[in-house]
Amino acid sequence: MAINLNIESVHAAYGAVKALQGVSLNIHEGQTVALLGTNGNGKSTLMKCIMGMVKPTQGRITLEMDGQTHELSAMSTQDIVNLGVALVPEGRRLFPKLTVEENLLLGAFRASAREHIARNLEFAYEAFPVLKERRRQLAGSMSGGQQQMLAIARAVMSNPRVLLVDEPSVGLSPLLVSQTITQLQSLKDSYKLTVLMAEQNFNQAMRIADMGYIIVHGEIVFQGDVDTLKGNDMVKSFYLGMAA
Repeated sequence: MAINLNIESVHAAYGAVKALQGVSLNIHEGQTVALLGTNGNGKSTLMKCIMGMVKPTQGRITLEMDGQTHELSAMSTQDIVNLGVALVPEGRRLFPKLTVEENLLLGAFRASAREHIARNLEFAYEAFPVLKERRRQLAGSMSGGQQQMLAIARAVMSNPRVLLVDEPSVGLSPLLVSQTITQLQSLKDSYKLTVLMAEQNFNQAMRIADMGYIIVHGEIVFQGDVDTLKGNDMVKSFYLGMAA
């Protein structure tokens, strides 16, 4: 059945500080949508709203799946995860004193993922061979790039249908950024995922995105497909360093 993630006029705040102001976007089944913007413009807040970690002060977030509509803004994070929504958080948020394999197994805690542990673990090791080589290593002792691979693989272990990826390029070298984005595309295709990716690196995000939304000061200021975004003067000025 079709999947649609709908964000409608969402506002969110931290006390008196407004983080989101009327954000609306839509993600259809099988799409990769990029949420583009520099730090402090609300990308992570929107991800947290979708996951139920921050409650919108106004607006709706709904997920249409298997013929049912779920009001995510009224659900707990656990219930949202149980629907098949997974988040790769900014900063990875691994368990540093557990091994690579222990981190991966913790990703499979939801009931519907447990029966697929062996398959998903095999796929994670196939997608990221270094994780298999280092499966007994403590996660906290790995490099930043390896930790990012582990964070993505851990999310896949939950057997998701919708994958949210928050700033996958942060702290990585240009080569590792390129490899990580390429692997996200491979995982999306293999698992038939619907993906929302918050990212600062415009050029890398556009390699795999079907649609992009630019967020500035908590508001969506432009949206379009890849060709439309690349041809827009504001995008050229802010992201490509070109004169408008």
